[in-house]
Amino acid sequence: SKIELPVIFLTGHGDIPMSVRAIKGGAVDFLTKPVMREKLLVCVRAAFADARKKVSDITRNKEMMSCLINLTRREREVMALAVQGHSNKEIAYSLGISHRTVEIHKSKIMQKTGANSLLELARIARECELNE
Repeated sequence: SKIELPVIFLTGHGDIPMSVRAIKGGAVDFLTKPVMREKLLVCVRAAFADARKKVSDITRNKEMMSCLINLTRREREVMALAVQGHSNKEIAYSLGISHRTVEIHKSKIMQKTGANSLLELARIARECELNE
């Protein structure tokens, strides 16, 4: 797996084009010497906080993706229609199944994904779609 460490660019001879390149290249900050101790510590703390958030986001995305992988083909179809705002009756008609079967599928989808509401399920589906 790819390891991304936060980079703070520190130089004694920086200019604007150099700082732009550093930031575009992924540096979290660009400092020129001499730099105050407190300023450097603030930058380092912020870089570590950002790195922890990125790791947390990656972990959360992997967990969400694994939840969706556990869905059956039919559950994915029901979820896709549900998050588009279709009613259970519309989903049932569209898929040629009963209204009660749609309710059972939705219940299983909510259990497998850990979503507490249709809105949360839509967010999970959208985020997973964006990360594929």
